[in-house]
Amino acid sequence: MRKKTMNQCLTNPYVVLLFGSLLWFAAPEGWAASESGESFRAVATDTQGLQTEMENIIFYYEEKVSETAFIPHELRELPVKRGTSTVKIKFFSIKEIDLKASEKGSPPVANVTLKDGKTGEFQLAIAGSFKGQSAFGEVELPATQLARVVFK
Repeated sequence: MRKKTMNQCLTNPYVVLLFGSLLWFAAPEGWAASESGESFRAVATDTQGLQTEMENIIFYYEEKVSETAFIPHELRELPVKRGTSTVKIKFFSIKEIDLKASEKGSPPVANVTLKDGKTGEFQLAIAGSFKGQSAFGEVELPATQLARVVFK
């Protein structure tokens, strides 16, 4: 039986696929943000007036697929409703978001101001949370308990 050289192993598609899969699953969580170059800072004010400064802010929600299983979603955009359509407002274009409670059980209403000065009032498409890193650790602020988010 003949020994395989390193070049022969690396050209084997199965070896390449296995190695790529290992890199994908072993990648640190921070790679996702650094690949896209998107990292956002914001100051969030809750309904009690308490301000929290956060870095690496995302909009987070969980999609329930069964009684015991869910799929986590981490977005760098704000999903809102405009009529029957869903609009995804990218964080890089947002200056600030003012939130106010809506009908019982419905996600809050967001008055969004873009960096170019345009404003619009929308209902959040999903009752999610804003998550990020504060000086004291990871922070999760439910949108229903927020009054304002100002992006830096």
